Amino acid sequence: MLEIHQLSVLSDNYVYLVRDSVTGQTGAVDPAMAEPVLAALKRLDWTLSFIINTHHHPDHVGGNDALVRETGCQVVGPRADAARIPGITLEVGDGDEFALGEAKAQVFDVPGHTRGHIAYWFRDAAALFCGDTLFALGCGRLFEGTPAQMWHSLSKLKVLPPETRIYCAHEYTQSNGRFALSVEPANSRLVARMQRVDELRAAGQPTVPSTLEEEMATNPFLRPDSLEIQHTLGLPGAALVDVFGATRALKDNFRS
Repeated sequence: MLEIHQLSVLSDNYVYLVRDSVTGQTGAVDPAMAEPVLAALKRLDWTLSFIINTHHHPDHVGGNDALVRETGCQVVGPRADAARIPGITLEVGDGDEFALGEAKAQVFDVPGHTRGHIAYWFRDAAALFCGDTLFALGCGRLFEGTPAQMWHSLSKLKVLPPETRIYCAHEYTQSNGRFALSVEPANSRLVARMQRVDELRAAGQPTVPSTLEEEMATNPFLRPDSLEIQHTLGLPGAALVDVFGATRALKDNFRS
């Protein structure tokens, strides 16, 4: 039901064009810039109905104004941060449902990276568009939130079905993985995954999307219950939120 087309823009951003195959309604998730989106729409012969924003950062909303001018599309974004979303016409928040034609997405408030960040889960398509909250092998920096907020946000996402595909907004997997190996080097799933990641990047291929099952097995920010991570951080038996916070702080200063 949901067709997904992935665009690589800027140095490491991903923009997603998503189309309901029943009605033809089409959305652009976090368009950093307009030109690649317009070119892809023309090539695919799709008509833009919505911009679907997760948060206000310029590399996620930079194309909003031009796309609205060119297409007349609506802009969907976080109610909690509507003042910073250019052109917003539809405000959504935790527990709301956003309909892209026949494709329905549940909205989650997931603050931490920014105070008004949201994510969209298309249950029937097993697709999560999570912006900069959850990355392949990582999570977003805490620019406007606390470790407790981000851990609560990630806890909402980690209980989704394991087959959920994680459509995050950046190609950070290789550097995230090097950090992950530094805190959990004996994780055999992580070691094997990083071998595949390195092969994909050497071939110029994306590592996104991953699946939630992969992330639960290898992403240190979803694994504060790992005894190895706890011992690496010197926090055996500590509260999960404290282990998460220490992991995030260590990543902030990590040099691969």
